Amino acid sequence: MCHRFDALPAITPIAGAAVDVEDLTLTASDGVEFAAFHARAETPTGPGMVILPDVRGLFRFYEELAIRFAEIGVDAVAIDYFGRTAGNAKRDAEFDFWPHVRATTADGVAADTAAAVAVLRANDANRPVFTVGFCFGGSNSWLQASSGHALAGAIGFYGRPTADGLNGAPAPSSTVARIECPILGLMGGADESIPADAVAEWDAALEAAGIQREIVTYDGAPHSFFDRSYDDHVEACNDAWSRIQTFIAANS
Repeated sequence: MCHRFDALPAITPIAGAAVDVEDLTLTASDGVEFAAFHARAETPTGPGMVILPDVRGLFRFYEELAIRFAEIGVDAVAIDYFGRTAGNAKRDAEFDFWPHVRATTADGVAADTAAAVAVLRANDANRPVFTVGFCFGGSNSWLQASSGHALAGAIGFYGRPTADGLNGAPAPSSTVARIECPILGLMGGADESIPADAVAEWDAALEAAGIQREIVTYDGAPHSFFDRSYDDHVEACNDAWSRIQTFIAANS
């Protein structure tokens, strides 16, 4: 479990920010329809962001995160992974997500990401687009850097960088020869599910491949620190949000 179903992003909303939001049904290249959420800034700064959720797919936390991005001028699309197996309806806290997670494939996630990228580039084919993901989505965000989307950057929170994924999905560290953009990794130093040597191996693989990257580990922060209460991890959350904005600005 990553965080409470009713948790909100540890980012203070910008009072008075004008944001337009809508629920979307997108169609991937394999013809599958899936749910997404689109938040648009009144005055976009240029970049776009695709949000890849944790194992529970699209729900309020990621819709709110999309809004936080739009409030700083970054249009965002948060996607769901489960259109192929669970349909497109909104889900509650009782949703049994694991059977659907286990049915995902790297090709399916890449196809869904491509559809979201197309939304963000609908009016500008050259628009810089980034991905950001969390846990399961963190690994998948890094994988999108080598999936042909022409991304400006790929951001991952506490993804598993050296472990193979489901149904033949590769470890991000095995894809470095094909990575096309800078990488930002935001990791918890007290994350028992991702050992420090795996993070070091990821960093070394990126360095050896000549990939521009920033891998940050927050001492004492657990897995899913950004998704937990702001009061518990305020310094790490603030720093991570600041680094994301700096990363976007530097690579747009």
